[in-house]
Amino acid sequence: MKKTRLVITLVVVAFVLMLSACGTSETGGTSKTGKTNEGGGEKKTLRVVTDAAYAPFEYQDKGEVVGFDIDFVKAVAKEAGYDVKIEHVGWDPIFVEIKGKTADFAVSAITINKERKQTYDFTVPYFLSKNEILVPKGSSIKSAQDLKGKVVAVQNGTTGQEVTEKILGKNSKDLKKFENNNLAILEMKNGGADAVVADNGVVDTYVKNNPKDNFVVIEDDGAFEKEFYGLLLPKGSELKADLDKAINKVFENGTYAEIYKKWFNKEADIQILKDQQ
Repeated sequence: MKKTRLVITLVVVAFVLMLSACGTSETGGTSKTGKTNEGGGEKKTLRVVTDAAYAPFEYQDKGEVVGFDIDFVKAVAKEAGYDVKIEHVGWDPIFVEIKGKTADFAVSAITINKERKQTYDFTVPYFLSKNEILVPKGSSIKSAQDLKGKVVAVQNGTTGQEVTEKILGKNSKDLKKFENNNLAILEMKNGGADAVVADNGVVDTYVKNNPKDNFVVIEDDGAFEKEFYGLLLPKGSELKADLDKAINKVFENGTYAEIYKKWFNKEADIQILKDQQ
């Protein structure tokens, strides 16, 4: 989900303060790194937060949070010996909760970058991503530079917004920002924008699932750099070692490839993820 800035409201702060009294684990009697209760032998349950409005990575289906990220986290947690309780809290609250240590970690297509690493820890990368341009079929837009002079819709706080600002200008009247990519795409569908810039996983899946919209994807590798997602943890989290080890096991035992194939119908490039370590 490649986001770079947070807008934290008083409502969010109040929400987190309320949660802080509850702790981060469903199962008591464990140390920070312990996986079982001293008496019962039950697995420790980790509280995982997400913004379930980013299909196919995480979204809600009949009240349940599902998606590529969700299947991945469940596989990693199983390998590491934990249970997980995954909660949809929204984008900005994710960072508040992790910073305040009211959740154990977050998964939400979060790009690893230098700015975030100053405040948070990340696991090793688990997904390669890049921005792409979504346009109506027959559009004159063929590259990122063609976005100049066009109205572009983006999800607020994403690297899609960031790269588009570099082309149009940070305060450009032609840049429309929305709470999520669904609203950005709807704006283009209704004629309010000429293009949408977002993650490849999002726009590729949208085109595949909505052929009647007659949208096409424009790639521009020269303009959009590769990015990598990681699980977001509080600074200094003792879970990092367990999760890193489990992620590599999921890479090696074929589970990651199966999950990737299920959601994207293509083979995963696991080696490029390992190379980033």
